[in-house]
Amino acid sequence: MSQLIPSITPLRTFGGHEDTVQAVAVFPDRRRMVTGSKDKTLRLWDLETGVVLKKMEGHHNEVSALVVSRDGQIIASGDDGGELIAWHGETGESLTKPMKAHSYRINSVDFCPDGRMLAICSYTSTTKFWCTRTWQMQGEPIDCGFVNCVLYSPSGKLLAIATDDNIQIYDPGTRERVASFKGHTNWNMRLVWTPDGTQLLSGGDKDDPTIRDYIRTIAIDPTGTLVASASYDSHVRLGRLSDRRNISIFEHSFSRFSITFSVDGRHILSGGTDKKISEWEVPKGAHSKILPITTAYHACVTGDLSTAEELLTQKIHTDANDHTSYAHRSFVMARQHKWDHALEDAIKSTSIQPSLTGYISKGIALCGKGLVREARAAFDVASIFMKEDYATSHFLLLIKAVALFNADQHNEAMLLVLELSAASPDADLGCRVVETCLRVQLGTKALGDARLDEAADHFTAAVNAGAPSSTFIHQTYEDLTVLFGWDLEALFLTAHQKRSQALLSAGKADKALEAHKYMMKTIDKTAKASCLVWSNGKSAQECSVLYAANGDVALAASDYDRAIDLYSAAITLYSASSTTFANRSKAKLGKMLWMEALLDAQKVIELDSLSYLGYNLKRAALHGAQRYDEAIQAFRTMLSKLDDAPDIQTRKLRQQYLRPSQVERAIQQVINAQLENAPLRVLDTTTGLVCDREAQISAFKMSTEYQELLSSTITRSDFHTKRIEEVVRRNLQYAMLSHRWEGREPLLQDIQDKSVYDLELNSVGGMTKLRSFCKTAHDAGYNWAWSDTCCIDKNISVELQESVNSMFVWYHHSALTIVYLSDVPPSSKSGALAKSAWNTRGWTVQEFVAPKIILFYQNNWTLYFDDRTPNHMESISIMQELKDATGIDRSAVVTFRPSMSGAREKLHWASTRVTTRREGVAYSLFGIVGIPLPVDYGEKQDKALGRLLQEIVARSGDITGFDWVGKSSDFNSCLPASITSYEAPPYKLPSLPEDEIQSSIFSLRKMVAVDFASNLYTQLRNMRAPRFATQRLHLPCIVFNVREVRRVRSPALETHFTYRVKADGLHDLLITTEETLVQFWPARPIEQNLVLVRPWDRSLLELPDFVESSDFGNITESEEDHETSPSYPSHDWSSGPPVKQDVYDLELRALRLLVRLGQPFSVFLLAQQRSGEYKRIASDHDIIGQVNDIRNPMDISTIEIL
Repeated sequence: MSQLIPSITPLRTFGGHEDTVQAVAVFPDRRRMVTGSKDKTLRLWDLETGVVLKKMEGHHNEVSALVVSRDGQIIASGDDGGELIAWHGETGESLTKPMKAHSYRINSVDFCPDGRMLAICSYTSTTKFWCTRTWQMQGEPIDCGFVNCVLYSPSGKLLAIATDDNIQIYDPGTRERVASFKGHTNWNMRLVWTPDGTQLLSGGDKDDPTIRDYIRTIAIDPTGTLVASASYDSHVRLGRLSDRRNISIFEHSFSRFSITFSVDGRHILSGGTDKKISEWEVPKGAHSKILPITTAYHACVTGDLSTAEELLTQKIHTDANDHTSYAHRSFVMARQHKWDHALEDAIKSTSIQPSLTGYISKGIALCGKGLVREARAAFDVASIFMKEDYATSHFLLLIKAVALFNADQHNEAMLLVLELSAASPDADLGCRVVETCLRVQLGTKALGDARLDEAADHFTAAVNAGAPSSTFIHQTYEDLTVLFGWDLEALFLTAHQKRSQALLSAGKADKALEAHKYMMKTIDKTAKASCLVWSNGKSAQECSVLYAANGDVALAASDYDRAIDLYSAAITLYSASSTTFANRSKAKLGKMLWMEALLDAQKVIELDSLSYLGYNLKRAALHGAQRYDEAIQAFRTMLSKLDDAPDIQTRKLRQQYLRPSQVERAIQQVINAQLENAPLRVLDTTTGLVCDREAQISAFKMSTEYQELLSSTITRSDFHTKRIEEVVRRNLQYAMLSHRWEGREPLLQDIQDKSVYDLELNSVGGMTKLRSFCKTAHDAGYNWAWSDTCCIDKNISVELQESVNSMFVWYHHSALTIVYLSDVPPSSKSGALAKSAWNTRGWTVQEFVAPKIILFYQNNWTLYFDDRTPNHMESISIMQELKDATGIDRSAVVTFRPSMSGAREKLHWASTRVTTRREGVAYSLFGIVGIPLPVDYGEKQDKALGRLLQEIVARSGDITGFDWVGKSSDFNSCLPASITSYEAPPYKLPSLPEDEIQSSIFSLRKMVAVDFASNLYTQLRNMRAPRFATQRLHLPCIVFNVREVRRVRSPALETHFTYRVKADGLHDLLITTEETLVQFWPARPIEQNLVLVRPWDRSLLELPDFVESSDFGNITESEEDHETSPSYPSHDWSSGPPVKQDVYDLELRALRLLVRLGQPFSVFLLAQQRSGEYKRIASDHDIIGQVNDIRNPMDISTIEIL
């Protein structure tokens, strides 16, 4: 064989990399190429223009390996540092950040056929497998030595691994090794499978005596017949697998590191140290085994037989002894079934000069004339010209088989093909191609004769023959196209299509569908785009309609998989209508195949741009894919299509849909309602920034959940207020901090426009606590958090005022209140919570009773006593500790709501508490009693408390706040100067059992005139409620004039004095006070008038209760949870339930009142002033009085107290 002359001029080069090109791959679409280089980048190229589409940056080390998935959707690249990056196949954008796949250089990467798994090998002696959905390593790696290359077989059933020592074959499913062999003498560098997966080629190093030089990489063409190898000697060699001979050499100026074929196999692309990619043309006729490449040859390939005949005739006229042209014209005549002319030219060729081509043409012509015996002889003679060329010998036998088949010697032809395949594996590919062609011809004839089952069997056999599905297989066997006119490019597709048609025509829809699915799974992308129109039996359109009708049935039954398959078959067979694409989109939506459904929706829009349906499906697909902005835009377009629809019926459909603006307004209303009871400012637990309400709303409206809500609420039936409320609540809910201030705390001005997570704020006091609170709230799932230290602008009086008055509501509506116990370390024993200073602070009362959910944290931000109860209000041990510390039991906390009734108990809760500012104790009670009042930091404690108590009395008539001991307030003498006056629990007078009341009533009927009792009842009922005016209390009461005050002497030094007091209508009583009273008695009168008064309590009338409404915030629990009777602990006269007004008549109620008035009661001592008003004389003990005789008239009046 003559020595090959290297080609030194590539078709073109691609320049742009800044260092050696180490990897190159071509996309299945034939339009693009991706390369990787030592310059740490990848580049995406347009193969038509040679332009760089995208410079892909992200690797920290040189790119050592890359691969493109078989669908072209993903690029995976590895680098010298062991990092892996996934890229989008279309855009070149990174899908992942660099991921550490190996500790050292990644030598090779490969996708499994379905693209779901990526194999990665390295010098680390392992091959790892990564899931391409999660981009996480999946399963255990394979430990196989120093790995240079890893490669899935075309079917994905095998995985080949090349190591320094050997070549190993694995089952990738089980990770078990199924074979191992030595391979090359030293290193096994690169591997490549033939397209049919039956052969594995390997490249070694320069120490291998079978290799000319160090083979850096190898590649095989799509037909599986040509192999290219690149080595360090700067050459790329192209060889033919059938005879193991080189047919071309491409010489470079620099070493080659990477090589690949174009998808059509017509070009070779190689990259190397010259920083470029060179493109070389595969020599024409590289696949031809018999016929020389001429103009006439190409005309035969394209089917232009008249041109081929004319060209060959011209050559014969030029040279009458051109035996080759006679043979070739014989082939052309045979293609036209001009058998006599064909035989005449063949005989002329062999008579001029016997040759292989001449006797082949003679054999074909004789078969065409039906002279089979003579034809066999001609083919036998042709074989003597083979000269031990086994590849050509095999091909000759295939031509003989085809010629015999065309002479109706079907069985003999098929037997010859099968025997040849069994005898010579090297000829197996050609045998499968020929068998497929012959089977298709038999099936086509049977189909035309309506022998449907027989046709289906032939087409099934054709498919099972296993001819490669590559669109470019015709290149390898173009000689068959020249000789017999076969369309090898469409061969595989034709076999599949006709099998589906035969089965469908035979009424076997399920088998037809399975056949179609297998076809779509097996054929390549180009074949899918070039389905043929069938010419026999049912037309493609009729079959398509039948598939679509069956798909409708499956869709109605929610059998989405079957529906998709049926619609896909219909679409593949014929250019389907928009309805078929729409229905397939619906089926894919049912399977949540969002992106596939979107493609079908786009097709519907393309086919019928005026219809709303495509946009409706597009919206649904985009919504499912969580591309909500695009979904909303598609929905808007759909509405415009409905509005503009030409028919009334379609326009009526518009009525069922809501405009996005309507939904936005509805959501905004819910947001406003939610924020009405939320803090004015909160901390974003993710960013650490302080946000006002507008920022909160903006963040929510930018969230995925908001967009999902807007996108999913499209029809009136979709509109569910509760769902909107739930989404809004979930996004805007917040956590509150309850703690005690400790020295310097971060204020709003410290963190404004800064993140609490910024290290620059470390110097700000209390920042560690604030950060930990935000992190704890974030870990608990809350986007927002509030702390009184930094979420109130205390320099703005209006905001401070609103915050103080709203704080109870904020805590009540919080999703969680986090209590931080700075003085409770994790090593604390039981009881540490009860001893915490948190229980002594004034503001923590409302922070305890207001929330629905509360958790206590120790000073290391772990749960108190590691109590994992979701709500510590449900923890018996914790609530018992708190009861011991505060006197507030769990039932009071759980059922608590702001109320002015029973104020005495709430005042008692706060009586031992302290605040930084003394007036703050009163402010901390504003929310507890449900009264918003002005905040005036700097006022005296008694004024702040007085304003609060005054408002309680004025609004509710509750007088339990007058039950105190200690010093009087300057605000009003009936009120205490300090909250500590309520420290002693209210004095509990004994209850009167119902049977004693009835007994007393019975006695009273004999002693008291009914008119007396009724008049008294009416008089008391008509008394006005107590009220304040300019700090003066107008108190309705029963008045008892004091007629004697005498001091009781004590031997000890006294700071308080005890007096015996006698008053009209009362038993004598003792009063202890630090004030000095002027003694007097009848014989020694004084000018000042003293009285004992019983403040009138309307509960003694036993009138029916009315639910007290709170004007403090919107506490949303039901009345059943909170409705209780006003509590009057000083006057709890009966253990029985209140008597309803309509049960007893006036007489009975009047008598019951008399009985109660006769029991012991609390009284105040008042001293009349010169101006006629009274002042209360404070006492250190409760003053308890009792009337002498209930039958005596009572002085009922309203007294003005200063």
